Amino acid sequence: MKKIILSFVISTGILGLILLVPSCTQSPVSDAPNRALIISGQNNHNWQGSTPVLKQILENSGLFSVDVAQTPATGKDMSTFKPDFSKYQVVVLDYNGDSWPEVTKKAFEAYVSGGGGVVIYHAADNAFADWKEYNKMIGLGGWGDRSEKDGPYIRWRDGGFVRDTFPGRAGSHGPQHAFRVTIRDTAHPITKGLPAIWMHSQDELYSELRGPAENLTVLATAFADTANKGTGQHEPMLMTINYGKGRVFHTALGHAMGDAPYPAMECVGFIVTLQRGAEWAATGAVTQAVPEVFPTFNVESKWPLFRPLTLAEILSNLKDYKPGDTRYNLQDLTNYIRQNYDVGEKYATIEKNLLQFLEGTGSADAKNYICKELSVYGTDKALPVLKKLQKNEETAEMARYAIERITGVYTN
Repeated sequence: MKKIILSFVISTGILGLILLVPSCTQSPVSDAPNRALIISGQNNHNWQGSTPVLKQILENSGLFSVDVAQTPATGKDMSTFKPDFSKYQVVVLDYNGDSWPEVTKKAFEAYVSGGGGVVIYHAADNAFADWKEYNKMIGLGGWGDRSEKDGPYIRWRDGGFVRDTFPGRAGSHGPQHAFRVTIRDTAHPITKGLPAIWMHSQDELYSELRGPAENLTVLATAFADTANKGTGQHEPMLMTINYGKGRVFHTALGHAMGDAPYPAMECVGFIVTLQRGAEWAATGAVTQAVPEVFPTFNVESKWPLFRPLTLAEILSNLKDYKPGDTRYNLQDLTNYIRQNYDVGEKYATIEKNLLQFLEGTGSADAKNYICKELSVYGTDKALPVLKKLQKNEETAEMARYAIERITGVYTN
């Protein structure tokens, strides 16, 4: 029995050899080699929408299991906000709000300088204008009354970057629009192999960011055309910063506001650079292939599975699953269950639908995967259906495995 179960688990954990879309490299979250923490809870952008998408993107790389730390609401007592950063290989900031407690700031500084990874996502570079060390971590920031006192602009001119100390505001953007991103450092692990210039979907083109710019490498820029109320400058979009022993990946891309969809977060260019940037921040290397569907000079490319699917859609997609198929349907189910298993009545409905699937005409491999999920999250209500599956040779072993884990009674 153990050999059969192990064979099934291994077969469902093999990564796709060819990366057709970002989600094709999914593996079970429990098998992910790195832990990531997203910090959220306050933002002038729609963090309620962006944080779940960031979590989905990172987990669908197969490289991260992701937790979310949500701060108290704006103006509420922040004294209890003290995440244990040391548990994570990378911390992702989807945050722009009230100041953290001093003890939390010091802990974060120690985490990063000691070798922790950080991803600064979009409006997180607006945050903490008065926190000196944070401004060093992000390299360049905007808004928050930042100005020339906080550091220079970084401009691409005559084939190189210059530090522009001209007085002025920090932070601006014109109307949202699609724009081209130009890779300036083609040798960096994050950008190596990407098209030299690619079309990014509708987004805010952040401009006039300024800051200490210490230990900063600009990986990519975008031209802020005056026709779109831009600066007429090539503005930094993707950056890395070394802070002590820590690695920081800073992306100015990815605007989310209002209701979904969010074109900027659907863009395969945003998704892939976020996944690669997070891996580099966590490990110092990038192992991910560049997908064939990466945007090109004139053509945008969006992740077709961006919209969080309903459970009915997930189960429909899973119906004919067999080993060798891409695994995003399996991961979608795992993610959906993990996000809702502790939500009382909602999980009861999920389990009911899973059991209906098990009694239907889905493939044996799909049913075995659901048995595996029920072995972790199932209740006694699953036992009658699982016992029926024991009578089928193709599902007997995984059904028995689930029953044993649910009941705590193990057989030889």
